[in-house]
Amino acid sequence: MNPTAHATAHATAHATAHATAHGFRELYGQQPHGVWAAPGRVNLIGEHTDYNDGFALPFALPHRTEVAAAPRSDGLLRLHSAATASGVVTLDLATLDPAHRPRGADAWAAYPAGVAWALREAGLPVAGADLHVRSDVPTGAGLSSSAALEVATALALTELHGLTPTRPELAALARRAENAYVGVPCGIMDQTASACATEGHVLRLDTRGPEHRHIPFDCAVAGLRLLVIDTRVKHDLADGAYAERRASCHGAAARLGLPALRDLPYEELDQALGRLDDPVVRRRVRHVVTENERVRRVGELLGAGRLRETGPLLTEGHTSLRDDYAVSCPELDLAVATANAVGAYGARMTGGGFGGSALALIDADAEPAVARAVTDAFARAGHTRPHITPVIPSPGASRLV
Repeated sequence: MNPTAHATAHATAHATAHATAHGFRELYGQQPHGVWAAPGRVNLIGEHTDYNDGFALPFALPHRTEVAAAPRSDGLLRLHSAATASGVVTLDLATLDPAHRPRGADAWAAYPAGVAWALREAGLPVAGADLHVRSDVPTGAGLSSSAALEVATALALTELHGLTPTRPELAALARRAENAYVGVPCGIMDQTASACATEGHVLRLDTRGPEHRHIPFDCAVAGLRLLVIDTRVKHDLADGAYAERRASCHGAAARLGLPALRDLPYEELDQALGRLDDPVVRRRVRHVVTENERVRRVGELLGAGRLRETGPLLTEGHTSLRDDYAVSCPELDLAVATANAVGAYGARMTGGGFGGSALALIDADAEPAVARAVTDAFARAGHTRPHITPVIPSPGASRLV
């Protein structure tokens, strides 16, 4: 990020933090002790690999969820979101229970409540607190709005109570909240990206560790731009399709005598597929193993500064997600095909699928033409107008004020 853009981003973050603090004061009648923020994420490549102990290349978005917070002494957790009209959700920390998590109009509150529950289950002495949440991370767009909320809450609650877990530990606690309290069997990628990402880099994530390293990813220097195309098709990973694919992969690994599909070498894929009878399971396995190989190849290209050459691998990944993993949808396929047809180096869906967003790697000066072509294609197909925006790798979670 150039110095001017960096200064602009810092000023914007400062302004939004003060708006969040103001909302807290209006709501609770006191000053918050701080405002903490965590970003959504885009996954450049490495989809549905994290719950198979595999590899991914996510990075943090400029879009963030902010949490203003202050401690309480009565054991109550009071939660409010600027995005809802349902008022403050009040919960007793001593009686938090996944079986009785907030639902209906208050379902969003299950995520911060789950974080408080996970922290206490881990033996971390989190007491009562008032929280006010503001976010510009699009929900249901495959950009990890849930992870941003979890990580921002975890950072707020731990710092509020003088606790100092490492960032990977914070991510693991946030994931446990989503798995065990909310009931979504997600992997660790989203929370790790939100907690651990750095500006100007993708996170080369080994989800078994989870070990990670940062690889420079500066599209501007290369004369490129990465677009996020939000199809406006909402997805819900809490439904059965996500859990079915996870169970299918774990079952296949067991039949192959492996701890996880990550342990199946790419060079031995064809031989392993011959040992599986179910054609659907074979396709699921093929996606995971070939996706891990694409992550390896993209990481090498980025490390060598050969960003344009990653494009075909992005498109190859989309084809695999569409045909082998069956998590795409007509809107995502149209966005990818249209972007590629008008000159993108590559494009793919990002996130869990069943809707959400696509990525397109393009020349910087091609943005107006690509955006216009995709928008026109959606209009001709009768789809909702997509939201298209360029993105850059941004900082991970932090305290703002």
